[in-house]
Amino acid sequence: MDRTVADALARLAAGVVVIGTAGRSGFRGLTATSFTAVSAEPPLVIVCVDSLAQSRDAVARAGSFGVSVLERSQEFVAERFAGRAPLVDPAWLDVPHEVGANGAPLVRGAVAWLECRLEQLLPAGDHDIAVGRVTAATTLPGEPLVLWDRAFWSLG
Repeated sequence: MDRTVADALARLAAGVVVIGTAGRSGFRGLTATSFTAVSAEPPLVIVCVDSLAQSRDAVARAGSFGVSVLERSQEFVAERFAGRAPLVDPAWLDVPHEVGANGAPLVRGAVAWLECRLEQLLPAGDHDIAVGRVTAATTLPGEPLVLWDRAFWSLG
């Protein structure tokens, strides 16, 4: 991506989420900031996933995913699921989590959880757009973690 375009896009504040899936090899997770609601009826959300990422294939195979909207104190969780050390093991042993009704892991301490069934996976350049139908949603206390200008922030 052109540096000028990347710099301009970094000026857009975005919520930070962890997308979790469950499969035969355990849990997978990735940090995403390209997540948004698309439709209220039916309840649809999208997340953009690198086409070459293992997590993209995990979402496709699982057919469902969980979304954990991270709390402002969860920067370390965001960094780990972004692939920075220490990496998260397939059982998420050292990541406090719950397992949703669709089997996907949800990060404990998040400010919201959404459980989604994969509706479509659409190619878009070097990413794929995963469209999910929300099957369950939970709001929890706390303030969200935000990414702006390549750094984490809180709204407070």
